[in-house]
Amino acid sequence: MAGKIEDYALIGDLETAALVGRDGAIDWLCVPRFDSPACLAALLGTAHNGQWWMGPAGRPLSRRRGYRGDTLVLDTVWETAGGAVRLTDFMPPRRRFPCVVRIVEGISGHVEMRGEFGPRFDHGRVAPRNWTAGDRVLRSVAGPDATSLVCEQPVDMSVTDTGASFRFSVSAGQRVGFVLRWTPSHLVDTAGPVPDARSALAETLDFWRTWSAKCRYRGPARQAVVRSLITLKALTYAPTGGIVAAATCSLPECPGGERNWDYRFCWLRDSAFTLSCLMRSGYQEEATAWNEWLIRTIAGEPSDLQPVYGVCGERRLGETSAPWLTGYEGSLPVRIGNAAAGQVQLDVYGEVMNTLYSALRSGVPLDARLRSLIVSFMDHVEKRWREPDEGLWEVRGPQRHFVHSKVMSWVAADRALRLARVMGLRSREPRWRRLRENIRREVCDRGWDAEQRSFVQCYGSRGLDASALLLPKLGFLPPGDRRVRDTVEAVRRLDHDGFLRRYEDGDARTGGVHAVDGLPGEEGAFLACSLWYADALSLTGRGDEARAVFERVLSVRNDVGLLSEEWDPVTRRQLGNTPQAFSHVAVVNTAFVLDDIRTGVRGRRSARTACSSRMPVSP
Repeated sequence: MAGKIEDYALIGDLETAALVGRDGAIDWLCVPRFDSPACLAALLGTAHNGQWWMGPAGRPLSRRRGYRGDTLVLDTVWETAGGAVRLTDFMPPRRRFPCVVRIVEGISGHVEMRGEFGPRFDHGRVAPRNWTAGDRVLRSVAGPDATSLVCEQPVDMSVTDTGASFRFSVSAGQRVGFVLRWTPSHLVDTAGPVPDARSALAETLDFWRTWSAKCRYRGPARQAVVRSLITLKALTYAPTGGIVAAATCSLPECPGGERNWDYRFCWLRDSAFTLSCLMRSGYQEEATAWNEWLIRTIAGEPSDLQPVYGVCGERRLGETSAPWLTGYEGSLPVRIGNAAAGQVQLDVYGEVMNTLYSALRSGVPLDARLRSLIVSFMDHVEKRWREPDEGLWEVRGPQRHFVHSKVMSWVAADRALRLARVMGLRSREPRWRRLRENIRREVCDRGWDAEQRSFVQCYGSRGLDASALLLPKLGFLPPGDRRVRDTVEAVRRLDHDGFLRRYEDGDARTGGVHAVDGLPGEEGAFLACSLWYADALSLTGRGDEARAVFERVLSVRNDVGLLSEEWDPVTRRQLGNTPQAFSHVAVVNTAFVLDDIRTGVRGRRSARTACSSRMPVSP
């Protein structure tokens, strides 16, 4: 059985990632990319679906582990009756093919170690043929996939039909290194030697230490901010600059239910906040790469814009299921791919325009050829903004007139106006100004509930939505507006033991199905929404409350500083895919907002010179 979601730590090589549990098992690894089929998929099934376990005999859980400083090198320590041992796990930055390196080192005494390696290709479905190639090399091949596992020191290895088992011992000062490499099966004999474990460790530590040292944040939450930034870097597909929403698929928002989605893709909804997070933190190269990924990806007809794409901008992300997997804690179906790629989400036009504007303000140059793209985008927004859609939360229920989608259409018009002044589009200003005011007027009329004094989730509903907390940050209304303050207060209805849900039912459930999203079961509190609440509290002058919310979110990180998508305050467990980029982006941005209040920066800066992470207020 897989561990709790918060029991997993992340390692990666900037093109894919693996999850390592407290017991020393790697239960998830997709190769060669984040969105490739998993070759270790025990996370969503059993060890028979692919697992690589390494640890002391008896398979105890580690009580002590952590990343080595500001890196993505994981150390797991066991203290046994016979002595102490450390397992170091990492993936060196990619050269040609992905590698996982595991180094076992004796700390004291004498420890008997065991290992089980059983790869299963195609998301845990295909058992390979296994054989030894030389004294200390295990080859596993099936179809297009091959792995080579090299034991750098002699160990007792037994090869079986399912993989291999290992027995060895370490005393203080002794090291045993293992290197796993994936290659296409037709290149398995020509790929050359695997990296040396020690030199790969030195190279990997140097890479992450150099990268982390660039972080500009110097506030009291520096440790949390740096770990969040490392996580975002680890979720970046280096060849294109795309950032996946999470390293996993089908981890449940409701254990035992069907709220299981594949998050190994890139969402446009994350674009502006992600770029802001990277720029403020000092990572202009990564922000520029993300912006360039965005511009390449959205090229084409505005009507073809999708909410989500593959790491190279792929559009076809067809959603299927993997019935051979039993699901995490029985959560079925196990979904591969994401049907949200085919949804209508009108907010994405605002996300794109907001990102382009934020990039320009942050010093990222925009090609003049984007003028035609901006014009075509705005023509499309002008034509479509009054239509219903599936909204920010990608509901599987009926389309609605979501207030957030309308607000983001306003954002598109507002940012287009601002871009017009520097990109030779002044002739379009009157038209876009009228569009902006028409949208604002309608939202304030139909999206505002005067009786309960709040903006609502969608026209005709009284249900609340945490996305309303973004109104001041997006510049739709100033923080001092009474409607903003009243909405921030009303959103407390979404409270779930100190954290915020994304939305409420709004109407009664029908047959156990949620009235808004059309799915059965409850979900946990959405961590990014709790941080949006902290931001809104900060902007409306409630800094002490904001800091308390921020610290509450940080308190539910796992022992190595990672956050998934959601938190269940009742069972005190993380839920959803992990680690979640949206959660870690929000941690960084909120830390900067709170630090601005602490140092008095927010009061001194004008809207004109404020950083892009605090979206400008419309004139």
